[in-house]
Amino acid sequence: MTKPKVFLTRRWPLACEKRLLDHFDVTLNEDNHPLTPAELKAALRDYDAVLPTVSDALPQEVLSVEPLRCRMLGNFGVGFNHIDLETAKARAITVTNTPDVLTECTADIAMLLLLMAARRASEGERLVRSGQWAGWHPNHLLGTQVTGKTLGLVGFGRIAKAMATKAHFGFGMPILVYAPRPVPIADLERFGARQMESLEALLESSDIVSLHCPGSAANRHLINAERLAMMKPEAILINTARGDLIDSQALIEALRHRHLAAAGLDVYEGEPRLDPDFLTLDNVALLPHLGSATLETRTAMGMKVIDNLEAFFKGAIPTNRVA
Repeated sequence: MTKPKVFLTRRWPLACEKRLLDHFDVTLNEDNHPLTPAELKAALRDYDAVLPTVSDALPQEVLSVEPLRCRMLGNFGVGFNHIDLETAKARAITVTNTPDVLTECTADIAMLLLLMAARRASEGERLVRSGQWAGWHPNHLLGTQVTGKTLGLVGFGRIAKAMATKAHFGFGMPILVYAPRPVPIADLERFGARQMESLEALLESSDIVSLHCPGSAANRHLINAERLAMMKPEAILINTARGDLIDSQALIEALRHRHLAAAGLDVYEGEPRLDPDFLTLDNVALLPHLGSATLETRTAMGMKVIDNLEAFFKGAIPTNRVA
């Protein structure tokens, strides 16, 4: 029986690629370059399944390619706002994602950014590497104590709960939550957390705010100039969710004029082409989208994509179908 033809848009951990090659007719992106819209269209024309990542934009214009052969998009990642789901549904393309397996890893990065921003770690490392460190003195690189500070979580899904566990039980941080729907009392009681009635109330009351909500048209620039102005001037903003949740220029202005003490970012609008003004600021910690970047997690993500792929081509409904 002919194996389904499958295209990987980027290279995966070797164990995942081996499993794919054992069960499917696989084409790899051998040099691992970012694909152009034209290359993505060609893949949709030529393969039964395409396995994209968060960096592969699949808007209506790309998904409307003719003739269309692709019947499944097995997304390597939990977020799928880079895929036009309505067009995928209209064209009978099944879309899956990889929830559950990257929760702890991404929460670790959120905590890392929190600590880096609060304790000015990026500035300190640059100072040491540049050879400009002149030695210890009492007022050198004074940051903000993390233990006991109030953490506001925007969104309260798996990753936010994992961060709440690390922050509350590891650093004694009181937890505030904003979510569009009521959070079960048991989930709040576990951390002694309080659900705020509005995002604005959370921003005004938190020492550190961490974003854990999905990317969407409704959430674009959720954190804008007006809402940044509601935060305490000594507050810190962390984003490991989606870059377009924050108005980049508004955040840059707030950081530049010290209306906000610091920020820690793992995701950006238009990444990897982040706003170059971020690079001029000392009070922002910048990471290159490392949220799920451990071998264990990325391997688990790939295996979940393959589970969904195998189910689809056996005629079953994939466990992680989103469209």
